[in-house]
Amino acid sequence: MRRLKSLGWDLDAEASSEEAKLHDRLEEFIVYLDNNRGFIVNYGDRYRHGEPIASGFVESAVNQVISKRFAKRQQMPWRPRHAHDLLQIRTAVLNDQLRPHVERWYPSIAGEEDHRPAA
Repeated sequence: MRRLKSLGWDLDAEASSEEAKLHDRLEEFIVYLDNNRGFIVNYGDRYRHGEPIASGFVESAVNQVISKRFAKRQQMPWRPRHAHDLLQIRTAVLNDQLRPHVERWYPSIAGEEDHRPAA
């Protein structure tokens, strides 16, 4: 699975240990890129289409909320499992996927007027 060889960079018998380490790390990096190709963001494309290219403000808000709730001196700290469940529910609300789940559990509300919960 030596991809670097196909790119024209192969180690010769006299390669130093540093060159061999670099070769191995580059090989690992190429495999990583190949395996995660579908998840790597094309920031130039996003920029050209006016889409956000940074999520730092969202990550910061999430970190503040979660770190505050996991603090030991809070009146009601979260456990990791409960935090995970809450985030799953929140995601379903934001993706308009919560109501169909609830309607399966409680069929009597299926005919009621659609009241979207506040996000």
